[in-house]
Amino acid sequence: MIPYKHEPFTDFSKKENRQQYEEALKLVESYLGEEYPLIIGGERVTTEAKIVSFNPAKKEEVVGHVSKANKELAEKAMKVADETFNTWKKVKPEIRADILFKAAAIVRRRKHEFSALLTKEAGKPWNEADADTAEAIDFMEYYGRQMLRIKDGMPVESRPGEYNRYDYIPLGVGVVISPWNFAFAIMAGTAVAAMVTGNTVLLKPASTTPVIAYKFMEVLEQAGMPPGVINYIPGSGAEVGDYLVDHPRTRFISFTGSRDVGLRIFDRASKVGKGQLWMKRLIAEMGGKDTIVVDKDADLELAAQSIVKSAFGFSGQKCSACSRAVILEDVYDQVVKRVEELTKELSIGDPTDHSNFMGPVIDQNAFNKIMDYVEIGKNEGRLVFGGTGDESKGYFVNPTVFADLDPKSRIMQEEIFGPVVGISKAKDFDEAIEIANNTEYGLTGAVITNNRMNLERAREDFHVGNLYFNRGCTGAIVGYQPFGGFNLSGTDSKAGGPDYLQLHMQAKTTSEML
Repeated sequence: MIPYKHEPFTDFSKKENRQQYEEALKLVESYLGEEYPLIIGGERVTTEAKIVSFNPAKKEEVVGHVSKANKELAEKAMKVADETFNTWKKVKPEIRADILFKAAAIVRRRKHEFSALLTKEAGKPWNEADADTAEAIDFMEYYGRQMLRIKDGMPVESRPGEYNRYDYIPLGVGVVISPWNFAFAIMAGTAVAAMVTGNTVLLKPASTTPVIAYKFMEVLEQAGMPPGVINYIPGSGAEVGDYLVDHPRTRFISFTGSRDVGLRIFDRASKVGKGQLWMKRLIAEMGGKDTIVVDKDADLELAAQSIVKSAFGFSGQKCSACSRAVILEDVYDQVVKRVEELTKELSIGDPTDHSNFMGPVIDQNAFNKIMDYVEIGKNEGRLVFGGTGDESKGYFVNPTVFADLDPKSRIMQEEIFGPVVGISKAKDFDEAIEIANNTEYGLTGAVITNNRMNLERAREDFHVGNLYFNRGCTGAIVGYQPFGGFNLSGTDSKAGGPDYLQLHMQAKTTSEML
């Protein structure tokens, strides 16, 4: 088996790479506004009702008109997936993994096209889009290899006169509800993890980014995935999402999104419906309020750079984004000043222009919510920079820094999901860790320090699923930093980790007397 190595990021300082990306943007522009059907059992189904996907940087520009599933079509897709499971679960794991390897190769050849589509549909700047596509490739490569590793189960003991086996078998039909912020990587990763383990899938991508998911379905079909294994059914969460979460034939739900929606799914999935034979399994990744702690004994330039990049990359629309910084009082003024200087240098504008570091936020709802938080922040702390937005052409919010905040303030406690970072002062390292832990989330965090004892103290006491030392708190790589959080950040399911696939399977022990 070829060892796993993550997909390299594109170096856009090279002219030929920039030219290829510009060409990819032109290619994507050539098919803007097209219509996309549902895919149920390999059949294309067109509906009257449409989800219209807009470019958040140019809100009048339509990326695509996507057919919208309703309860009847969701039921049809469920029947197809349920039926297909009977054959798909018996397909050899090697064959299922080969589909992933082929799909990864196809995406690799069309890498810039997928990234350019993310730039248009999700408003991602080039580097962010490129990383999203690379991560989608990584998930396919990594999960394919993981499936080959666990296909024969795990070793257990046998006594004289008996032979024991411990095998993994698939669960059944999974509902995959994917987010818009990693519209390719997380959508692809959650869907193929469910599929390669022998389950069938009902894929409900985010309504703001359904076109990228359709394009990925085409890739899977091209790679040889049989009809009915993954069914593409974008639709309303309240109608299609709830219906499938509640469905007695749903065996598991894989969800990435907000805390409130995740908890609602958790509640609904716990009910046993008529004719239901199992407790539904939930794999959930639900958000964060992530902190970078800056010690007095630290590289202060690294600290400021890490805060700014982690807070404002993709306009702060990552569950791992740095939305809080806690800085020791000895170096507080210095770091805040440098954060202000670096933030002032950031360029914001249409992400098709490579020179822009930041693009838009995803839609009108996001813009309104973030601007409401900016007003709250003005009353809670000192506005260091930003605090303004422009929704005339697209949904642009300027990077915003609030300092001198009470650790219990709303800016320091609530997930904003936008380019807003709050800063609090700590008198010593113990207090800094205490503040870092004082939220209901526990996804990512970072500590910038040259003090070995403080670093070890944080390793033990900073309660997050992904903790980084002397770097920013975003950018987990599949297979290198398995990703998932504690507390109300979700089920700590560690996507891109060595035990992620087993969450989509159940273990069966067989014992034979010889």
